[in-house]
Amino acid sequence: MRHEKAAMVLDLARRMAASAEGLTLDEMARGLDVGRRTAERTRDAVLSLYPQAEEVSDPPNKRWRIRGGLSAFEQAPTAEELVELAKAAQGLRLAGEPARAAALEELERKLKSAMRSTTLNRLAPDLEALVRAETIAVQAGPRPSADEAVLAEIRQAVLAGQPLGFIYSRPGAEARRRSVAPCGVMFGRANYLVAADRESGRIQTFRLDRMSGVRAEAGSASPPADFDLSVFASQSFGIYQDEIENVVLRVSQEGATEARAWRWHPTQAIEDEPDGGVIVRFRASGMRELAWHLFTWGHQVTIVAPPRLRAVMKGELEAAGRALITEA
Repeated sequence: MRHEKAAMVLDLARRMAASAEGLTLDEMARGLDVGRRTAERTRDAVLSLYPQAEEVSDPPNKRWRIRGGLSAFEQAPTAEELVELAKAAQGLRLAGEPARAAALEELERKLKSAMRSTTLNRLAPDLEALVRAETIAVQAGPRPSADEAVLAEIRQAVLAGQPLGFIYSRPGAEARRRSVAPCGVMFGRANYLVAADRESGRIQTFRLDRMSGVRAEAGSASPPADFDLSVFASQSFGIYQDEIENVVLRVSQEGATEARAWRWHPTQAIEDEPDGGVIVRFRASGMRELAWHLFTWGHQVTIVAPPRLRAVMKGELEAAGRALITEA
């Protein structure tokens, strides 16, 4: 128990040192997953151990932070943390994201270079063993593209609140010059710029691999004040955004165990059925991407609603059937 309390104090000290504006008691409680009284006691312990900690007035709240950071001894990463960082970089490289992988690999080198040689030598055998024992299974699917120069221009425009100009090309359509207010980037099976039309304010998505001549432009262009990228991304089953609908799926007893453990959507609710099956409910857009996913469940899933999802699934099945007949 004493060890756990000491670990909690060090964890809070790291969080306070990592926050430029400081943490409120409520933020401490949420971060440590404890009650407010426990957060207060832990904060008091940090204040007694770290005299450089300071209270920051932020009416109606108070915040606490540690300026100047912590010592290398207190910040030394564990072998498990370094392995996870290495695996994240490996996963990005295997997924066709060399620029993002390189950023994590450079971070790993910086962390190791800041560590004491004795600590690094102590971790080396465990680190080597874990790297050999763990790998990433490469799954079939599209390879997303995130060109380093394109990401740099997007990030510059986002940070500076500038318009972003580019030429957008789609199959079967004439290439067009666009100028938008960038909101952010969604990374996934394909990588998308999320941006607001500068006249209508309508939020749109653009695949990064279809953008060329990307430049941050002069002037100012900011996302709508109430826009939240995380909320926007969670509305769709995948990435494609269209009408949001109530989805109801019935999973048979054969697939119920897997369905209960599956992350379908942030809004999901799962209900047990008397026969051992389950009902899965959520609100989402992106019916085509959902239909593609449901192919992998075969006969185990029945589409209860919406009708449009059934129509999309039927259309995809018919298209696949025509392709097989043409091939034959």
